[in-house]
Amino acid sequence: MSIPAVRVEALSKEYTIRTRERGRETLRETLARGLTAPFRRIMGAVGNGPAATERFWALKDISFEVEKGDAVGIIGANGAGKSTLLKILSRITLPTEGRAEIRGRLNSLLEVGTGFHPELTGRENIFLNGTILGMRMAEIRRKFDEIVAFSEIERFLDTPVKRYSSGMYVRLAFSVAAHLEPEILVVDEVLAVGDARFQKKCVEKMKDVRKQGRTILFVSHNMAAVRNICRGALWLDGGRIRQSGSAAEVTEEYLRQNLRAESPSDISAVIASLPPDPVLRLRSVEIRQEGQPCRVALNGLPLEIVFRYDVFERTAGLRVFFDVCDEEGNVLIRSFHDDDVDVMPVVEPGGYVSTARFPANLLAPRIYELRLYGTIHNVRSVPPGGIAIPLPVGSNNGINRAYAREPVRSKLQPKIPWDTRVLPLDPGR
Repeated sequence: MSIPAVRVEALSKEYTIRTRERGRETLRETLARGLTAPFRRIMGAVGNGPAATERFWALKDISFEVEKGDAVGIIGANGAGKSTLLKILSRITLPTEGRAEIRGRLNSLLEVGTGFHPELTGRENIFLNGTILGMRMAEIRRKFDEIVAFSEIERFLDTPVKRYSSGMYVRLAFSVAAHLEPEILVVDEVLAVGDARFQKKCVEKMKDVRKQGRTILFVSHNMAAVRNICRGALWLDGGRIRQSGSAAEVTEEYLRQNLRAESPSDISAVIASLPPDPVLRLRSVEIRQEGQPCRVALNGLPLEIVFRYDVFERTAGLRVFFDVCDEEGNVLIRSFHDDDVDVMPVVEPGGYVSTARFPANLLAPRIYELRLYGTIHNVRSVPPGGIAIPLPVGSNNGINRAYAREPVRSKLQPKIPWDTRVLPLDPGR
């Protein structure tokens, strides 16, 4: 009987969230508390109100094994515990309970720039990562040209990585992680920030890594990629394993339960699985840029969402709409197809195409969730809960291009026009 490459037994991770309970306060009190906080910390004073402690289990009683040379996808909604699990396996954080055994050299790609020193060049970071993995200098040199060719950053190889764009970071980080011959490769959902061509290239590389007999743990919201790369899958839900099995079976059940689509074929499958409605039938939904379906939207280009649907009965208040949500599930944008009407319309039977057009330079480079709905006002939604689609957005709008490493902190990134004038200095100063 073979020894598994990864063995997890009764693994749990608890976090403590501390907040401070306060009553309602005026603006003056809020400002005063903020200004005096450093002095109160120095003096050891407590804040206004008692400290409140909340315990949160990110993982609870997780057990599984991954055989050497196997590829396992880890799926689940945001907050399900996927990244926490990978951080424990990568020895970044320790579990609260249970144990995780790793047999073999592990390399992980958990977020953009992990393991890179910003002041070092791309060349120097390749050697640094190889050394951290325990490789000899001769091994790193043997793989060096292959890493550079795959990452496509040869022109910038001797530039400090702090000046790299996020796309360059991902290309080099993935290339290093995949080519330095780890026995276990752990990849989180960082590939979504790369362009579509490079994402396809990474998928093919991970398939090659699997064929070489190395083990892969792959976290992704892209069910098509999980099925393409992995033989098995784990579905985490609320920090627990909800289902494990073949990648095809687990991803199919996940999509069915969550009405979640990851590709045009998945959207069609989800829509086809909906129970029939006597009034409204969704036929298809497409996300398009420049007239073509897209998997990764570019924020410098307009974006279209195209609903096609049939109406079988004359109905008042029949609408299609969407929400754009952030990673915490907060609704950032909601838009109905009849937002600009003055009275509730009555929709006649027929086939319809409704197209929503986003202006360019609105969305920030990040992964959103797009939720698609049909509804009859104050009656029902079709489907209940909507259809959820990850909407990865890449950067090409040139905002902050002079500060390439400046992180995008806003949930949206509209290109707002500014006017700056130079005035003469006041001679009385």
